[in-house]
Amino acid sequence: MTFRLAKLYTLGAWGAAVCMLAICGLVTVQVVLRCLDGLLVLAGAERTGWEIGGVSEIAAYLLVGATFLSLAYTFVHHAHIRVTLVISRLPALARVWVESACLAVALTLAVVLGRGLITLIGESLEYGDLSSGLLAIPLWIPQTVLALGVGLLCLALTEALIATLHTALTAPRHYVAPEQHEEAGGE
Repeated sequence: MTFRLAKLYTLGAWGAAVCMLAICGLVTVQVVLRCLDGLLVLAGAERTGWEIGGVSEIAAYLLVGATFLSLAYTFVHHAHIRVTLVISRLPALARVWVESACLAVALTLAVVLGRGLITLIGESLEYGDLSSGLLAIPLWIPQTVLALGVGLLCLALTEALIATLHTALTAPRHYVAPEQHEEAGGE
């Protein structure tokens, strides 16, 4: 299956990668500063006390961002865990319709989640919600990243559902699951 918005999903994956690199960078700087303090104490000097406040809080938000921004990319590349024990044994005619139903359910759940996140962002902006950790981060910022990730997933699910329904209506007996199609060497 070819996804027309694949570049957009790849952009989300790059955003996830940036989040992961930022986590690595923050943790590395924090460890280096602590090692520097340890070396100073061993040398008989006083600690500098340098540290990045709220690293764990920032890392948690970045991890959530990395997770949600990569949802569409991993879906498009069939990296999500799928239980195909039953569906893989169905004839192509039944399999294409069951696959369509599963995609419709997944899309519905993703849309409900996305709407809930948009409502949450609106409430966070309205009430000026801030995180309760060391840093007072406006909660709409990480919530917007979550909504973007879910929005990308909704687009990918919509593309997959349209393509699967097209096959179900035009050539259901020739349906091959996308992951099986790629294993056979096509895309």
